Amino acid sequence: MLDTALFYSFALLTLLGAILTVSLRNAVNCAIALITSLAGVAGLFLLQKAEFLFAVQIVLYIGGITVLFLFVIMLVNLDQTAKQPRFGRHWMIPVLAIAGTGTLFVGFLTRGRGTLALPAPGVAADAGGNVERLSDLLFREYLVPFEVASLLLLVAIVGSVVMARKKAD
Repeated sequence: MLDTALFYSFALLTLLGAILTVSLRNAVNCAIALITSLAGVAGLFLLQKAEFLFAVQIVLYIGGITVLFLFVIMLVNLDQTAKQPRFGRHWMIPVLAIAGTGTLFVGFLTRGRGTLALPAPGVAADAGGNVERLSDLLFREYLVPFEVASLLLLVAIVGSVVMARKKAD
């Protein structure tokens, strides 16, 4: 019972943080809402007994990526960005996208109502620790996507440095 309550609490925290991330106007508040959403995901990892992913989520994403976002926020001229129009006359397309996504979400929830309950905890066969299983899967099955993600992060960092240098010159 406690596991189910914690699962729904962390899921609600994740969803609320994600909604606030994309809906708030202040960029710093959006970054704080992103931290809230990432903390909810970390809690979900902990409930699934994935302690390594929990630690990575806290250290890497909440600690590292969010700090990178905050540096980018500090480098961008927020006064000029706030004066630019946000949506213009094309507000119907986002409303239709939100309605379609909401309809799909409600449909998935109604069709899979029985799958929302967490199964009773069982004894799993010990095939090594979480870190060993994750590293085997990561470096054997998903090596190329892992390297592509690291290259994308590198490009983002280099891009932010180039943007900052152009503003300084």
